[in-house]
Amino acid sequence: MKICCLLPSAAEILCALDLADHIIGVSDLCHYPPEILETKPIVSRSKIDPDTLTSQQVEAALTALLQRGESPYQLDQQWLTDAAPDLIFTQDLCHICEIDANEVNHALHKTPIRPQVIVLQPRTYHDILDTITQIGQICAVPDRADELVTSLTQRANRITQTIAAANPHRPKVFSLEGINPLVAGGHWIPDLLQMAGGQLTSLKPGDSAQRLTWQAIQTAAPEKLYLDLCSSDLPRHLREIPWLAAQPGWHQIPAVANGEVYLIDHVYLSTPSPRAITGLEILAQLTHPNLFSNQIPPNTVAKLTPSTTPPTPPENIAAYFRPHP
Repeated sequence: MKICCLLPSAAEILCALDLADHIIGVSDLCHYPPEILETKPIVSRSKIDPDTLTSQQVEAALTALLQRGESPYQLDQQWLTDAAPDLIFTQDLCHICEIDANEVNHALHKTPIRPQVIVLQPRTYHDILDTITQIGQICAVPDRADELVTSLTQRANRITQTIAAANPHRPKVFSLEGINPLVAGGHWIPDLLQMAGGQLTSLKPGDSAQRLTWQAIQTAAPEKLYLDLCSSDLPRHLREIPWLAAQPGWHQIPAVANGEVYLIDHVYLSTPSPRAITGLEILAQLTHPNLFSNQIPPNTVAKLTPSTTPPTPPENIAAYFRPHP
């Protein structure tokens, strides 16, 4: 079985099911496990590098590509013909985040042997688990998939059952996966926020990510503000945060005034994979630190120091975030 994996979540799941040896090609976004990019040919590349651009620059570059009728991704069609994979994993949720099914099917029109294209589109926490089961069945390892789903479910249940037993105050929480433009985290992220003991102030589980105004965040008045910017590690978060801190009324938001603003490495929340359960555990500790500890991997979260008098200037705000815990 030869697998072409154009989806980071699918690559992670396949490796968790001990199927890495069957993967013959990946997207440049398949970063986990780390060795995946080191050992597999890259057959799909993004034309935009978010590591070197601000969110505003990424938005401008993306808009320019789409206005010219171009795809944000470049797929190696010759490789598809020569390698002749049996399976291709892709997605149909977001044509911006990863190459989508339409582009893949278009590229396959000229291949002499057409592989099976598997389109994954989980929208909720339960969909993530169902996707693992689906991949296990397609790849003829259903028992391995069942074991993984059982393990992940037990970890998630430990979180929700602990919160249910304690019946704590559920703080109002807000998740941002984009700054300039502002984007509220959607799909499975509201699920995770709610399961972690937060009170949702914006989207419901399964809703698509949505652009919003700064006024919407002010109106929501979150007690906990989580910044899990798509395609961003902590250094990029710190480069982006001054724009947010410059918005009117920033210091009046309860989460800001109380130092309850957290930067979270996006890989634990933006990828519908086993690591999303780690994301749930991270959110649980941030939301209810009195109930959970030792849930946050090193170098994953940074926390804002509470407001000072006079308030911290926006251009200096990054210096007031500290590794957490």
